[in-house]
Amino acid sequence: MSEQKSSIMLVDDHPLLRKGLKQLLALEDELEVIAEASSGLEAIPLAVELDPDLIILDLNMQGMDGIATLKRLRDEGVTSRIVMLTVSDADEDVVNAISNGADGYLLKDSDPELLLEHIKRSLTGKMVLSEAITQVLASALRRPAVKPPAELNSLTNREHEILSFIAKGLSNKLIARELNISDGTVKVHVKHLLKKLGLRSRVEAAVWMVNQQGNKL
Repeated sequence: MSEQKSSIMLVDDHPLLRKGLKQLLALEDELEVIAEASSGLEAIPLAVELDPDLIILDLNMQGMDGIATLKRLRDEGVTSRIVMLTVSDADEDVVNAISNGADGYLLKDSDPELLLEHIKRSLTGKMVLSEAITQVLASALRRPAVKPPAELNSLTNREHEILSFIAKGLSNKLIARELNISDGTVKVHVKHLLKKLGLRSRVEAAVWMVNQQGNKL
């Protein structure tokens, strides 16, 4: 039996870039582009309806930019992995994207093979960053933001179980397999636990869980 394909949505206001990216992704049998959007406003209802595994989102778009789109997607409860693909390596853009719920930040001038590798890694639940971005983020993380303490005991046993798997870097598909439940059920639990903890993304949830475990040592 063939493996289920990973669904991807492209959001970029340059048709040529979307076409090139689609051709690149078509080289991999396990990846499938199921939707394209040329603006943030167009992307939001599509993402809510289709619930793709991954959204590749441009940062500098006309009208609603990538960060505003990212915020709206997370506010709408979209739990897809969202990776920014942009020309900007500015510190504030990187920090803004990650702190608002992006699961990765890749530069458009990346080598195509490397870009494809990063995209596939993202689909396994990993945070993906272009090499130039890693240092920017490392510096930002040394200036921790103050967040109100979230209540771990507000989670159900199942949500706590799923949070532990997220902290280990497992994707929704792998968590579903471990717990013998459907992908859709995992996504619902992830949505609920993020809301309860006041977090915007799986990456924030993983970092938060690791910090909780560290505090108990």
